[in-house]
Amino acid sequence: MARMADLDDLLDSRGVAEILGLTQHQSVSVYRRRYRDFPVPAIDMGSGRCLLWLRSDVVEWAARRGPTLSA
Repeated sequence: MARMADLDDLLDSRGVAEILGLTQHQSVSVYRRRYRDFPVPAIDMGSGRCLLWLRSDVVEWAARRGPTLSA
């Protein structure tokens, strides 16, 4: 069964970068390659198109990683 999400809980790369303390939203793509356990986008419209993450997935991942993150 598909997960349900409140639209207000969806984040684009700028929102993800803000939660992670990154200065550039493009760094999210670096994190996706660097960290195998990085949250999978809830919505992936295909190559070069919209990616949206669930806020709770990103916050939970960042909390598990703690201060070990580096851009």
